[in-house]
Amino acid sequence: MSDEEHHFESKADAGASKTYPQQAGTIRKNGYINIKNRPCKVVEVSTSKTGKHGHAKCHFVGIDIFTGKKLEDIVPSSHNCDVPHVTRTDYQLIDISEDGFVSLLTESGGTKDDLKLPTDDALLTQIKEGFAEGKDLVVSVMPAMGEEQINALKDIGPKN
Repeated sequence: MSDEEHHFESKADAGASKTYPQQAGTIRKNGYINIKNRPCKVVEVSTSKTGKHGHAKCHFVGIDIFTGKKLEDIVPSSHNCDVPHVTRTDYQLIDISEDGFVSLLTESGGTKDDLKLPTDDALLTQIKEGFAEGKDLVVSVMPAMGEEQINALKDIGPKN
């Protein structure tokens, strides 16, 4: 045994992985998949017949959940694909700052101030107009693969 101390430097973050493996043949429309390292919602899946090398192939068409871009991928149906962990959390909107950041009320009573207004023009207009009218608004935030974005809005009535 030596008296030296070993120091290991880790560049990885502690905690859960941003994706999990799932067999390509089991991924369905309206599910999620990682295409070109971007989290996508699957809008179309087609499976080809087995070829001379014995693998059926799945052709996925997905829409990036943050940018709205259309991405495609072809994977043998027996191979694993990365599927992003996608959750949805609702927060009450408290304030919109001058620089485009929103202040949201968390379930624990704290505030979340690190999110920008969405880039989707229709949703952005709905949020700004509803806030200007003094309505109580609840926004749905969808985090995936280390990114977060507001992707839906619920109007829960006028402020009391």
